[in-house]
Amino acid sequence: MSKLYVVGLGPGKFEGMTGSAKNALEAADVIVGYTVYIDLIRPYYPEKTYLSTPMRKEVDRVRLALQTAAEGKTVAMVCSGDAGVYGMSGLCEELLKEYPGVEIETIPGVSAVLSGAAILGAPLMHDFAVISLSDLLTPWEKIEKRLLAAAEADFVICLYNPASHKRRDYLSKACDLVLHFASPKTVCGIAKNIGREGEETRVLTLGELRDAEVDMFSTVFIGNSETRVINGKMVTPRGYLYE
Repeated sequence: MSKLYVVGLGPGKFEGMTGSAKNALEAADVIVGYTVYIDLIRPYYPEKTYLSTPMRKEVDRVRLALQTAAEGKTVAMVCSGDAGVYGMSGLCEELLKEYPGVEIETIPGVSAVLSGAAILGAPLMHDFAVISLSDLLTPWEKIEKRLLAAAEADFVICLYNPASHKRRDYLSKACDLVLHFASPKTVCGIAKNIGREGEETRVLTLGELRDAEVDMFSTVFIGNSETRVINGKMVTPRGYLYE
């Protein structure tokens, strides 16, 4: 069987990759991915063959990886964070039936929800929901329902893809929905360029978050009713001190 590894690279820096991810990249003859992710790892594996496609060419990228594997090459398809969290592993599995001689192995990585939480403090110590604000593949009406449901249930909410050039007001719209159930003083956090040059964090209130500047390299955390600021960090207590 030909082999396709679907590899989560983690937050971006080489040290953030798991040992299994590094092993898969070492084993690969060809590494396939979105241009930005390829550029992150090329310096560490200069001898490899690289194939890339631009953003919004995900189907083409996966077919390229599967076809290359079907030709007898060991291939690694790379994704940022975790390959199974808004990554390529699902699409690879969907298209695998067209390439019967290929075997897929998904290599997990550290998702932005985890790496972002780590540099903000400890916002995910209790139940949480992860929601993408991108409406490219999900209707905004469905995103609205998920935001309202998570806010009413008092989940900590992690927002992926909070803004883009065409969606500059989506974060403020999301905050307005959460404010139906949460106080404007709710503790929130922004993690930007996680594990890369220019990494930064900001802890602020939900009222302030509504008008904050974010981009596609930002991950946003909206706390629950128990989340607080401790030593400048965003922390959601699990309740150990109150047993």
